[in-house]
Amino acid sequence: MAQTPGPLELPPLARQDLLELPIGRLQPTQLCLGLAEVRSRARDFARESAAERRRYLRTRPVPVAVSSAGEHWMIDRHHRLRALMEVDSSATAFCAVVLELVGASRAHCLEELNRRGWLYLRDGEDRGPLPPERLPIDLGGLEDDPFRSLVWKLRQEGLIRAQPQVPFLEFHWGRWLRRQELPAFDSMDLRPALPAARRLLQGQLGHGGPPSI
Repeated sequence: MAQTPGPLELPPLARQDLLELPIGRLQPTQLCLGLAEVRSRARDFARESAAERRRYLRTRPVPVAVSSAGEHWMIDRHHRLRALMEVDSSATAFCAVVLELVGASRAHCLEELNRRGWLYLRDGEDRGPLPPERLPIDLGGLEDDPFRSLVWKLRQEGLIRAQPQVPFLEFHWGRWLRRQELPAFDSMDLRPALPAARRLLQGQLGHGGPPSI
């Protein structure tokens, strides 16, 4: 599926522009994530008080698309809010509406989001693109993709840099690593794959940068 840039970088927003919504009401726009990143972020949240988390979340609004029926799809921040759900399932998040979808049908709204390239429709085993209707209705239904976890760790080490202009960049790197020969690993223990993944990634960066998948 061809992806086009979405509104992942929000302009400064006035406080009154933000909606505060329960994270359980936010619908994801991807099928999977990396549980290693989720666990790391959850540990950070667990060390903070509810008030501290709330102040932090206000500075990191979630871009959302809203339908005429009042359903909200989150365009970004999946790992962060899945981690928050692990710590406090009743927590709320601050959201900024970046698109108002005309129509109440879930299928229609998903079709429009997909047309804009705002859905990532490969699952935790890289099957896809799957039909938009396969997206879970809440963050708890997201699958684990260990290769997405591996990419997160490599980014933490500075080997992969953020490129906001490239949608789903970390998933692209994950798909590329999946094609390489790596020792068996999972999101619970990335260590077996890290040395080989580092070498492969450094070699790829030396030959032109991130993969195009």
